[in-house]
Amino acid sequence: MYSKLDNPVYHALNEFHEKFCLNFGDTKFYNPEVAAFGGSAYVSGEKDITDYAKSCDDFLVFGAKPQTDHHLSCLVCDQYVLEKTIILDDPEEIIQLREENHEELLAFIAKFYPYYFKNRTPELGRYFGIFKDHKLVAVTGERMQMNDMTEVSAVITDTDYLGRGYAKQLVAHVSGKIQEDNKTPFLHVAEGNAGAIKLYEKLGFSHRGKIKVWGIKR
Repeated sequence: MYSKLDNPVYHALNEFHEKFCLNFGDTKFYNPEVAAFGGSAYVSGEKDITDYAKSCDDFLVFGAKPQTDHHLSCLVCDQYVLEKTIILDDPEEIIQLREENHEELLAFIAKFYPYYFKNRTPELGRYFGIFKDHKLVAVTGERMQMNDMTEVSAVITDTDYLGRGYAKQLVAHVSGKIQEDNKTPFLHVAEGNAGAIKLYEKLGFSHRGKIKVWGIKR
């Protein structure tokens, strides 16, 4: 049912995110100004990797291990999907972030999670935040998108505001927006991140399986 999630980057760039796609052989990559990710329906080869590396020093390939002489690191992620509606009591006020929030969002991400986020990453989907005293203190948004599935991503809370349930509220809110679009929410979490896994399972996300994410540096 969710077989496209075996190659989420490839299928996102073949469908809803086609406008961000750069094709290198059998591999589809995001424009590196938007996201430094790639994926292949088969296996990413040396030429695919080398050609993309000319415009991107540090990037990720989801799925099968690339056939390359470049140095590889591997992160194993658990992949989850949501098939139910999340209902929470006493929700916080959640604001959709707009163009006027762009610089504040980028500064927030750079401070608390300075990885995988580019200047144009917010173009991938909608981003939502919680503000306290006119200050952005928590965000969650959408990343990879196919025609029928959208990834929940960038679940980040200011370290001074942890433990207040903001991540739970935002994940529920973003998931609901995706379901309003008649799509299935999915997400990735590092297999060792027990706290995040506990949260997602408590909200009703179902474990689909594991996926390997290969880090490559030029």
